Amino acid sequence: MELGLYTFADVDPTATDKGAEARRRLAHLLEEIELADQVGLDVFGLGEHHRPDYAVSAPAVVLAAAAARTSRIRLTSAVTVLSSDDPVRVFQQFATLDLLSNGRAEIMAGRGSFIESFPLFGQSLDDYDQLFVEKLDLLLAIRESEKVTWAGEMRPAINDRGVYPRPLKNPLPLWIAVGGTPQSVARAGALGLPMALAIIGGEPRRFAPLFDLYREAARRAGQDPHKLKTSINVHGFIADTTEEAADQFYGPQAEVMNRIGRERGWGPTNRAHFDQARSPTGNLFLGDPESVARKIVAHQRLFHNDRFLLQMAIGPMPHDQIMHGIELYGTKVAPMVREMLAEGRQQASGS
Repeated sequence: MELGLYTFADVDPTATDKGAEARRRLAHLLEEIELADQVGLDVFGLGEHHRPDYAVSAPAVVLAAAAARTSRIRLTSAVTVLSSDDPVRVFQQFATLDLLSNGRAEIMAGRGSFIESFPLFGQSLDDYDQLFVEKLDLLLAIRESEKVTWAGEMRPAINDRGVYPRPLKNPLPLWIAVGGTPQSVARAGALGLPMALAIIGGEPRRFAPLFDLYREAARRAGQDPHKLKTSINVHGFIADTTEEAADQFYGPQAEVMNRIGRERGWGPTNRAHFDQARSPTGNLFLGDPESVARKIVAHQRLFHNDRFLLQMAIGPMPHDQIMHGIELYGTKVAPMVREMLAEGRQQASGS
């Protein structure tokens, strides 16, 4: 199983000098990606947002800067908001990233958890689903063939035009990011595309039927089961002790969840909710290295996922704490996870 990180590159939305605040966060972000590569993590993802509380609206640009400072870690969006972007430009940007990184680029396409990009780029929320379906279809056509002929309702047609550059890794890896909607899960399975499922609330085990739906939809569509990779993307944090992890993560995480909650009409969170969420059956993967490793393995046995991505850098997390968490993830958690999974496979085979 691949182990990695993702982040939205949170900044202070009230900062007076927004340019200086974003510059600071992006400098720290590149250090975090570089360290993740050095300690042997497999993947780093960046989310695309168009809000004052996040610094990354152009993941491919930041990942290209990271490509120059890393050598092996895979670099992916998490997610690219495909509905409000142009699939031609998305492909060109990530194909370029793939060339710069020597074949380490990926696209994780989704509709995003926020809606600011729709009016910003002149799209209507009334077309929410159709935009994604059509643009995904076009992106798949570009990925499949150098010359493209395509027509839809939401974008001008393309008639036998080439799209360049072509990536080093062909086809360019493309994941579909979903938030728990069964229709989106079934679509990913029917298309035979890898699926990344975000689990940011509730008990993770309640998402298990969605993995069954994904694999059944793929089977019914005649897709190759070897292509059906899955990921879970979760929140959490790692520190030397579970108490330190909880105390360091609670404040920043609560600040973000309450800010978003006020926008969406959610009730406020509190420490009791947080402590329940970090229990063995909760959605937060948080604690000392052994506790987090055991929770990752327990859920891999439930979901049979091929990838696990952890969002640790949430809200105003101090950079030194994030860096220490990444170090622990790569040097302690990852080896324990890999060892436990290997032992499980040996037991299952009877050797």
